[in-house]
Amino acid sequence: MKPSSALLAMTMLGALTLPAAAQSVLTANIEPATTWVRNFNPFNQTSARQSTLDFIYEPLIVFNRLDANKPNYRLAESYKLAEDLKSIEFKLRDSLKWSDGQPLTASDVVFTYNYIKQYPALDFVSIWQFISDVEQVDKQTVRFTLRQPSALAVDRLIALPIVPEHVWKGIAEPVTFANENPVGSGPMTEVTRFTPQTYDQCRNPNYWDAAHLSVDCMRFPQLADNNQILAASAGGQLDWGVAFLPDVEKTFVAKDPQHHKYWYVAGSMVEFLFNQETSNENNRKAFKDLNFRRAVSMTLDRKAMVDVAGYGYPTLNEDPTAFGDVYKMWLDTKVKGEFGKYTTYDLDGAKALLDKAGYVDKNKDGFRDNPDGTPIAFNIIVPNSWSDWIDTVQIAIEGMREAGINASMGTPEEAVWSQNLISGSFDAAINSISVAASPYYLYQRAFTKSDAGKTRFTAQRWFNDELEGLLAKFAQTPDQAQQKSIMNSAQRIVAENLPIFPVYNSATWYQYNTKRFTGWASGENPFVNPTISRQNPARLLHLLALKPVK
Repeated sequence: MKPSSALLAMTMLGALTLPAAAQSVLTANIEPATTWVRNFNPFNQTSARQSTLDFIYEPLIVFNRLDANKPNYRLAESYKLAEDLKSIEFKLRDSLKWSDGQPLTASDVVFTYNYIKQYPALDFVSIWQFISDVEQVDKQTVRFTLRQPSALAVDRLIALPIVPEHVWKGIAEPVTFANENPVGSGPMTEVTRFTPQTYDQCRNPNYWDAAHLSVDCMRFPQLADNNQILAASAGGQLDWGVAFLPDVEKTFVAKDPQHHKYWYVAGSMVEFLFNQETSNENNRKAFKDLNFRRAVSMTLDRKAMVDVAGYGYPTLNEDPTAFGDVYKMWLDTKVKGEFGKYTTYDLDGAKALLDKAGYVDKNKDGFRDNPDGTPIAFNIIVPNSWSDWIDTVQIAIEGMREAGINASMGTPEEAVWSQNLISGSFDAAINSISVAASPYYLYQRAFTKSDAGKTRFTAQRWFNDELEGLLAKFAQTPDQAQQKSIMNSAQRIVAENLPIFPVYNSATWYQYNTKRFTGWASGENPFVNPTISRQNPARLLHLLALKPVK
């Protein structure tokens, strides 16, 4: 009789998590995968290991959202925005080194930004649409000239990883470069072991902040899905986890109440979306119709998604602006009052709206067709290992089918799902956008036309010139009253057009085990966003706070 995949995972982990002599080894779940591929290219958003950014390539600054967005200076020791908001200078720390011992200076920063200008496919933050020049002022100082005055420049600039000139200048094909033996600046740069089942990242021998680093190695076992992750978590093999665990109190905490802990804070906005890119395909005719989008949104039983698919952990989001509770202070209640009916579950209302818009079953196959009689049928894609999202999609499909809409589910691997959203090779999808300091970033990430085809956040491919103009104005004023007025106008445009269908704000999945390490963030000690997800640069601050149990 074959052992289950969960049992195999536990057996494998039991062998792997024995720490080397005199080393503190932290075992973490960072991403589901059927096998590990050795890729540490920090510009690769689909195939690179999610332990690359922050842990191998340290940011200039990390802003701590749970500490009033306070800047934590990392490679940079300070920054200064010009009074006219047209330029910004970063001063690096003195005597920085790369992991191979070579000096890390302002010239590496200048090289990196010019390098992605030379190879635009690497520019996953579209930085050269934001800056017009980068120059070295002295050995430690870099000045960026902005294309438009911006009070928010620092947030965009620090999103790009800094790479060593002496390594990357000789790379002939940087887009496909796997960077198997990275030279980095962060705390965990040394890939001491790599197999399809596990890999280890160990401490940088030249790390500038070594005095605050108490973890010697991070170990990442290959776990294919939530079932394997649950088995490893419940068995005590994982120290730091970032997965949805069903009924976490029963399946995880109860296995070792003294050491098994979790803390879930409201996080990424989870949404459904249609690919609205111009297409001759029949189904996409409907996607571009506001009445169809509104009706589909009304078929979504958001409460069931929270309670059933999410076990009650997510926060309901029935807000047509997508702000939800996370950005409640920015919400214009008049906008929600006017358009909120389209993000509230109302199956009868959805059917009536579809009937009125001409979406009826003309070919008598049991499903509604376009007003011109052509059929509508589409897949909603979701990563095959994300069980809570799969359940969320199933609930969505049930509502759509009850309304006569022929929707089904596709379950590619996470990397394929992400690439399909980026490239536009899909019909419909479930997606998410991470939490930031203000809703400006929610809209900027989702509705900036120049970012289409570069990130999964613009997957719906709906853009609005007026909205982009408002976002530009928002970024050009530090005055909070003006920002609030601008955001009131911006949220009205989004609510009226409903380009995405928010359903909930996901809990920030985070489980931890206090048996081998202390210093974890918790509800009692909420000093930092605790998730190890790659969307959270503050995970670096969390790592530095951890200490092995003596």
